[in-house]
Amino acid sequence: MPRNSRSVKRELDDDVPESAKDLLSNEDACDEPFQKSAVSVLKAADCEERHAEEGSDDPEEEEDEVEERAAWSSKLQYILAQVGFSVGLGNVWRFPYMCQKNGGGAYLVPYLILLVVIGIPLFFLELAVGQRIRRGSIGVWNYISPRLGGIGFASCVVCYFVALYYNVIIGWSLFYFSQSFQSPLPWHECPLVKNQNTTYVVPECEKSSATTYYWYREALDISDSINESGGLNWKMTLCLLAAWTMVCLAMIKGIQSSGKVMYFSSLFPYLVLFCFLVRALLLKGSVLGIIHMFTPKLEIMLEPQVWREAATQVFFALGLGFGGVIAFSSYNKRNNNCHFDAVLVSFINFFTSVLATLVVFAVLGFKATIMNNKCVELNTKKIVGYLGNEVNANLIPHHINLSSVSTEDYQQMTSIIRGVLEDDYPRLGLDNCDINEELNKAVQGTGLAFIAFTEAMTHFPASPFWSVMFFLMLVNLGLGSMFGTIEGIITPLVDTFKLRKEYLTVSCCLLAFCIGLLFVQRSGNYFVSMFDDYSATLPLLIVVFLENLAVAWVYGTDKFFEDLKDMLGFTPFRYYYYMWKYVTPLLLLILLFASAIQLGMSPPNYRAWIQELAQDQTLSYPPWGLAVCITLVLAAFLPVPVVLVLRCCNLIDGTDDSASSSTSYKKGRIITESVNRTRQENDGDDASLLQGKTSSEAPSPMPPSNTYRKQSNTTGQAEPAANGHFSIGYLMADMPDMPESDL
Repeated sequence: MPRNSRSVKRELDDDVPESAKDLLSNEDACDEPFQKSAVSVLKAADCEERHAEEGSDDPEEEEDEVEERAAWSSKLQYILAQVGFSVGLGNVWRFPYMCQKNGGGAYLVPYLILLVVIGIPLFFLELAVGQRIRRGSIGVWNYISPRLGGIGFASCVVCYFVALYYNVIIGWSLFYFSQSFQSPLPWHECPLVKNQNTTYVVPECEKSSATTYYWYREALDISDSINESGGLNWKMTLCLLAAWTMVCLAMIKGIQSSGKVMYFSSLFPYLVLFCFLVRALLLKGSVLGIIHMFTPKLEIMLEPQVWREAATQVFFALGLGFGGVIAFSSYNKRNNNCHFDAVLVSFINFFTSVLATLVVFAVLGFKATIMNNKCVELNTKKIVGYLGNEVNANLIPHHINLSSVSTEDYQQMTSIIRGVLEDDYPRLGLDNCDINEELNKAVQGTGLAFIAFTEAMTHFPASPFWSVMFFLMLVNLGLGSMFGTIEGIITPLVDTFKLRKEYLTVSCCLLAFCIGLLFVQRSGNYFVSMFDDYSATLPLLIVVFLENLAVAWVYGTDKFFEDLKDMLGFTPFRYYYYMWKYVTPLLLLILLFASAIQLGMSPPNYRAWIQELAQDQTLSYPPWGLAVCITLVLAAFLPVPVVLVLRCCNLIDGTDDSASSSTSYKKGRIITESVNRTRQENDGDDASLLQGKTSSEAPSPMPPSNTYRKQSNTTGQAEPAANGHFSIGYLMADMPDMPESDL
C-alpha cells in the first residue's frame, strides 16, 4: 500500500464544513496550525483558489497534480457495461448445449446452486476490491500483496489471448451479417455447377447440407488440417479489420466512449431475443423443442461431470478473473452498493441464459419438425416402392393416405412392417424419423450459430430480415464482452505505467489485428479452437483461486469485512465471510484439479473438416501444435511465479505501488490522492510516523467517509498538528472507533 501522501485535493460538499467545525472546536484555538486548518476547511468553497495562492512557492506540486479518475456518467451505464461484459456469445450457444447435454431442466438446479455458492461471492469480491482500491487488476493485487502482483499481469495475458480469437468470431458474424441482405439467403440451397453438357450439385454440398457447405467452404474456405495454412482468407481478413476498428473506436476514450455504446450493444440483444421468442413460438414444432429442453433427467444430476461443467459455466459466464469486472468497478463511486450490483448482474446473466435457451430450442424444435417431415416424406416414397414386393400392401392401415403421411401414421406403418418382417426389416433401409432423435443432436458453438440456427432461419418467412437481426445480435453480444476484455487490459496498464490511454488502445488493437491474421488463414478455425481450449480455462481458474486466497487469507477476511462496512455503510451478510474464507477456495481447488485431470486425460485434438468426405473428423495436433498448446497454458499464468520470485529475492522494489495514485469518492464527490515516494525520501518523512503507527499499520490510501482537515503547510514537511498526529494533505480526524484498513 502507499505509505504516505504528498498532496491531496478534495471538493467538499456542504455538510463537511459544519461537521469539521464541530470536530475542530475541541482543539486549541491558539494553535496556529489548527487555526489555518479551520479557516481552510470553513472556506471550502474557495479551497481551489487558496491552494493556488499557498502553493505558489512550490511550482513542482502543481505540475504533479494527478487528474481525477474517470467515472461512469450514471449507474445505469455501469450496470449495462457489467451486463454487456458478462452476457456474451456463450449465453447463446454454450448454455443451451450444456442444458441439453446435462439433463435438460435438471441442469438448472446445480447451476443455480453453484451460482449462489461460487458465482455471486467471487463476483462480489472482484467488484468490491476494484471499487475500494480504484485500480485495474495489476494495481489491485499489487496493493493487496506485492508478492501476488503477478495475478494482475496473468489476468492481462489471459484477456489478450481471449481477445485475439474472440474478435475473430465477431468478424465471422459481420461476414454473415453482410451476406444476409439478399433473398433468398446465399446458404438457402446448394450451388449448382454447370458445364457444357450437364448441371449438377456441388458434391461437397450434396454430401452435407447447404448451410454446412456455406460455412466451411464459402465463409471459411477451410483446409483439411492445421498443417495446411492455405494462405489468408481475404474476406475474413477484412471482417477482422472491421471488428478491431469498431473495438478501437469504442474504447479509445475509455468508459467515456465505450459507456455510450453500451446503451445499444447491451440492450439490443434483448430486443432481438424477445422478437425471436415470439416469432418462434408461432412456428410449428417450437413447443416440442421447449418441452424437450426442459424435461428433467434427474438421474444425470448425480453425475460429478454435470456439477463440474455447471461450475465451469458459472465461472466463465460472469467473466471472473478476466480483469474486466475489476476495471469497470474501479470507475465507480466509493460508496456504491456493489453487493446489490453483484446479485443483480448475476441473476440478469442467468435469466438471459434461460431466455436464450428458450429461443434456441424453440427454433431448433421448428427445424426438427421440418427435418422430420422431410424424413417421413422420403421414407414413405420408399415404402410405396416396396409395395407388392418386399412389403405386402395389406400391411398398410386403410386410414393412412400415402400421399400425405403424418409422423404418427409413419410410426404406425413402420411398427407393423417391423413386426411382420422382423429380421428382414433392416434391408429396407427405412429411417425411424423420430423427432426426439433430431432434437437430441447436440450442437454448440459455431455449429449452432452458423449451421443449425442458420438453417432454421432459411425456413422462416422473411428469412433475410431474421438473419440480419440474428447476426447483428451476435455482433453486439460479442462487442459487449470485448469492451470488458479490452478494458481489463488497458486500465491496469494505464494505472501502472501511466501510459496515454488513446495511444495504448490503438497500439493494442493494431498488434492484436496483426497477430489475429493467424486466425483468418484457411486453417484459422483450428487455431481458434486451440486458443479456446488451452489459453483461458486452466489459467483463469488459477487466477481466481489466487484472488480468493489473496483477499481471504493474505489480506484477511476480517479486515476486508471492515473495509466493506466502511465503504458500503453496512456489514455484508456473514454468509460471504464463510464463502470467501472456506467454501469457495475449496471448491475452486477441486474444480482446478478436476479441470487439470480432464485436460491431461483428454489427448490434444481438434475437429477438422475433410473436403473429400464432406464431414468432420477428429485429428491429433502435430508436435509443434502440442508445443503451442503447452506454451499457451504456461504463458498465461507464468507472471504469477515470476513476480513472486522477483519479490522474494528483492530484485524489484516491493513498494513501487507508492508511485501510483488513488482516487475515491464521498457522496458523489471526488477525492484524488497523489503519492510521490521520492519526495518522501528526500524530506525524511516516514510512513511509520502517520498516526504513530508502524508501516504495517499504516491506514488506507483511500480514507473512509469521514471528516478531513486540510494541512495548511505547503512546504512538503509533515508538521505535527494540534492533536499530535502528523498531518499530510487531508488527514483523517481522530476517530478511535474507526476500523483500520490496509486498503
